[in-house]
Amino acid sequence: MTANTALQLLLGLTALILGAQFLVKGASKLALALGISPLIVGLTVVAFGTSAPELAVSAQSALSGQTNVVLGNVVGSNIYNVLFILGLCALITPLVVAPQLIRIDVPIMIGASLVLYLLALDGTISRADGALLAAGIAAYILFVIRQARRERQAVQEAYADELKGSIKPDRRYWLHALFIVIGLVFLGLGSDWLVEGAVAVATAFKLSPLLIGMTVVTVGTTAPEMTACLVASARGEKDIAVGNIVGSNIFNILAVLGTGGVLSPTGIPVDATMIGFGLPVMVAVAVACLPVFFTGAAIRRWEGAMFVTYFCVYTSYLVLEAMKNEASGTVRVVVIWLMLPLTMVTLGTSTWREWKKRKGGELPSMKNRNLNPS
Repeated sequence: MTANTALQLLLGLTALILGAQFLVKGASKLALALGISPLIVGLTVVAFGTSAPELAVSAQSALSGQTNVVLGNVVGSNIYNVLFILGLCALITPLVVAPQLIRIDVPIMIGASLVLYLLALDGTISRADGALLAAGIAAYILFVIRQARRERQAVQEAYADELKGSIKPDRRYWLHALFIVIGLVFLGLGSDWLVEGAVAVATAFKLSPLLIGMTVVTVGTTAPEMTACLVASARGEKDIAVGNIVGSNIFNILAVLGTGGVLSPTGIPVDATMIGFGLPVMVAVAVACLPVFFTGAAIRRWEGAMFVTYFCVYTSYLVLEAMKNEASGTVRVVVIWLMLPLTMVTLGTSTWREWKKRKGGELPSMKNRNLNPS
């Protein structure tokens, strides 16, 4: 590894950290000033902004004919976002899950994942499929805007005590917007530098292009999400952290793949491995979010540990499969016949206990929900 490559990696990481700091600070202050919940900002401004690298990779790959990169990047990013990023954040500090995510946004994420799987079954994401997905992101953005307008009064009432006290909204909207723009610029530059540096390292060690794509591209393009979530968690903006991941996953499927499908003249090819493994895992991860988020309206540390463990197993399988190692079959058997059943029983039991505890009642309101779950 040359000195230039090391410097590029260092600059990339530094830019990501600075960008996340600017983005989270600007977004949270803008939300308070406008009377909009941090969750809505996390689902839109932060989520779409941190997914910009995936969109750039999708557009460039589609236009250059490297369409196989587009679907792999989206599927890998969505799995990585939930299992590793949310899992790591929950290990550091338990994350509060807003009721809206459980009722609306997670089901939308699951629905988008299932629609993508169905569209991919014929072996191609065509231009018509891409247009359908792009129309979906437009509808989602309009829906979120309507939600923000409807909830504005409720949020202002929920934060009434804080607004009257020491925490006062800063009405310098231009400054908050500037912070957000600076943050997005730094995140974009940092992600590009990190990916380029990591590819150079992988090439120097003579790793296969497939392995580079599965690891470097996914990790590099999701670096903004990870950095923004870690910073948001550390700053106590837990709604932004969780909303960022859910919003990013929705954006990846509908906007990133929609753009790639529309721009590609021949569509995006879907191979048998993606239909038989990658897409089902992405759908399963999305579905798993619902019981995890539902129990206690939080992601607790043991659930974060479960997510990270699954990510390690998933990554190990991908690496072994790429290397044509026979141990990949053993990993698959362990996951299908041991880990998945145990997880289903655990989550099912937790969900049943939570349902009995609530006895069909409503989810906790913003005023009453615990902001520091243990």
